[in-house]
Amino acid sequence: MEGQLGDEVVTIKPDSDARRLHGKSHYGKLYEDRLQISLIEAAHLMERGKLTLKKDDDEVSMEEFISLLAERGLYSKYLVYRDLRNRGYIVKTGFKYGAEFRLYERGGAPGRTHSAYLVRVISENDTIHALDFSSYVRVAHGVNKKLLLAFLDDEEDVTYYLVDWIRP
Repeated sequence: MEGQLGDEVVTIKPDSDARRLHGKSHYGKLYEDRLQISLIEAAHLMERGKLTLKKDDDEVSMEEFISLLAERGLYSKYLVYRDLRNRGYIVKTGFKYGAEFRLYERGGAPGRTHSAYLVRVISENDTIHALDFSSYVRVAHGVNKKLLLAFLDDEEDVTYYLVDWIRP
């Protein structure tokens, strides 16, 4: 497939491959005249050899695209997204909930089930304030989801911590 790089999204003409990609693997949002995927989704598809990317008429290499993600502060999120997708999960944006991602249980999908987790991406050198941490847990609990903290170390390995609300 070929995608056109925009400012915030990648647009793909909705041929049968794009429709199948959306229908089976739940990438992006499908409109009548296009499939729009996020920059993070595009990077994952490029890495897997499923997408070539163009900016106007020029092809964008994987290295150039990774540099673009890094400039926009999306590289660490991409690494977590890639890890979760490679583990077989459906991953969608969590922006509405103040998280990086929503995560569906294996076998679940948008339209069939609700997401089970909110995922927050934290680099190992980041500082988390107690009030912020508390709000992450409270929001997740309030929308009936569990909080998954994805810690990314300097070697780009991801460690996950499940945080749940308990009432003593």
